[in-house]
Amino acid sequence: MTIIDLNEVRQARTPVRSNCPDCSGRLTVLRIIPGRAASEYWTMRCVKCGGIHLDILKPVAEPIGA
Repeated sequence: MTIIDLNEVRQARTPVRSNCPDCSGRLTVLRIIPGRAASEYWTMRCVKCGGIHLDILKPVAEPIGA
């Protein structure tokens, strides 16, 4: 099982949802699927209500000259 440090991911990409939008419970990552143009699809399950949620993370554009 792979351990993912969400703090490192948040620095490099768009924010990842950490609370369920339905009940405010904690979300756990089930699967990360690579997508087009360096985006990622994160499938997460709420530990409180059991709901499944999908976040699409798009890469953050690097500033010109960085």
